[in-house]
Amino acid sequence: MDLSHTFTLETRPRDFAIRLPRRGARTIGRRLRRKHNGRRLLILLAAIAVPALATPADWGSFDIGNAVKGDVAVEPMPFERNGDSFPGSAFYYLTTDPAPGALGEGVHSDAEDAPTLVDPLAGPIAGSMRVDNSGVDRSRALECLTAAIYYEAASEPDQGQRAVAQVILNRVAHPGFPGTVCGVVYQGSERSTGCQFSFTCDGSLARVPSRFFWQRAMAVAQAALSGYVERSVGLATHYHTIAVHPAWDAQMNHITTIGAHMFFRWRSRAGDAANFRFAYLGGEPLAAPHTRNAAADRLPDPSLDPLALARAFEAGVKTAQSGSGAQNAEVASPVAARTSAAPTYSADVQSRGGDAQYRAEKLPEGQTVKPEFQNSGRWIAQPGT
Repeated sequence: MDLSHTFTLETRPRDFAIRLPRRGARTIGRRLRRKHNGRRLLILLAAIAVPALATPADWGSFDIGNAVKGDVAVEPMPFERNGDSFPGSAFYYLTTDPAPGALGEGVHSDAEDAPTLVDPLAGPIAGSMRVDNSGVDRSRALECLTAAIYYEAASEPDQGQRAVAQVILNRVAHPGFPGTVCGVVYQGSERSTGCQFSFTCDGSLARVPSRFFWQRAMAVAQAALSGYVERSVGLATHYHTIAVHPAWDAQMNHITTIGAHMFFRWRSRAGDAANFRFAYLGGEPLAAPHTRNAAADRLPDPSLDPLALARAFEAGVKTAQSGSGAQNAEVASPVAARTSAAPTYSADVQSRGGDAQYRAEKLPEGQTVKPEFQNSGRWIAQPGT
């Protein structure tokens, strides 16, 4: 070891000398200085802390607002006082429920329509429609709605696809159209031209859909059938592309334009929110176009013209109100009855009675209901009286 660069370190009280390398001497010096500095810091903290702990009355400067003050006295509950408590006494101090209000004062019957929401731009907003009746109805409705979204708006933005789906569901809810998703989508598909949705009769269904865009359309359809509402189109029942200008759009309310589609709703009484019932009843037909019928091309169809359809609807409402239902016109919604073709049954079902076994003949007012059960579902006493 090279000790040529050494020096003598003198310490007290003992007097001796050691010979160390220059680097080792520096290290020992640093450690001695740190030790003395640490002791000085401890002495300084003790000098500050001991007087503070000895005089706690001066700690008020550390208070935060009135966090330590208890100005509010908490009174015990009646059943917590001596002499007022016994097993079950808390029951007698419970707050009584308020008296039920009368109908019209925040209380509504389930048979009434839910309040209609109104958008400042789109007008009345559609209600949510949930298609969850059965596996058959759900799968058919999903197939038809997906096809309509794909062939009508495959290249549209997400909002545009949701708007097309909402128009279809608005039609399902309106009595002027078929009451099923597939019925609305394939309405008029038996014609060679003039169908409600052009893809059902112009040969578009012969094209194999793109898997990616089909899955995208299906996601939109699933959300719509699960209750999603596209508020931007309100109660629109018709739309067309910006490339055409049909004669009927000038007499309808234009709600909005999304992508390449313009959306409209009826300006007449047919477009009132009271006419829409977003309660899905099921009964989906096959998810396929109707069989072509050459005779249908020669017959006039008012559903092809939105204005003619609105006039036919209003005429049906007047006929219904002036007929057997006139006495209930003031309490019933102005909804015309849907017309549908008579169902056909297999030979086995026909042998068991056919359509008679599906008729609601045992409802109240029927002949086979006992008198004590004929008022089932009605108010026993008017709430609030």
